[in-house]
Amino acid sequence: QVQLLESGGGLVQAGGSLRVSCAASGRAFSNSAVGWFRQAPGKEREFVASISWSGSTTLYADSVKGRFTISRVNNKNTAYLQMNSLKPEDTAVYYCAADRREQWYFVSRSERDYTNWGQGTQVTVSS
Repeated sequence: QVQLLESGGGLVQAGGSLRVSCAASGRAFSNSAVGWFRQAPGKEREFVASISWSGSTTLYADSVKGRFTISRVNNKNTAYLQMNSLKPEDTAVYYCAADRREQWYFVSRSERDYTNWGQGTQVTVSS
């Protein structure tokens, strides 16, 4: 099991930047793929980005490609989501998720592929 705790959310103006972090407990994190998801008010949770446990493979939703960057530092048990050129439509609760995988290249945009979830951090982008 991996326990996850997000931090770094907040209020930012459109066009600004924010970095959210996902701190994990447990040694399984270094062998776990990580995904970021978000849920806006009144909408279903949606995929944002994913990174393999090796860090060599990443995957992004079209809506954030070129603006967001997912990364990780395994010896710190932490994953990050750097968000640039933020838009009001990026306003949501951001969740990180992790799942232990054998494949060094595994990434996924499906919620069903992740068994461990954090509580979320609120990101609000004002216009």
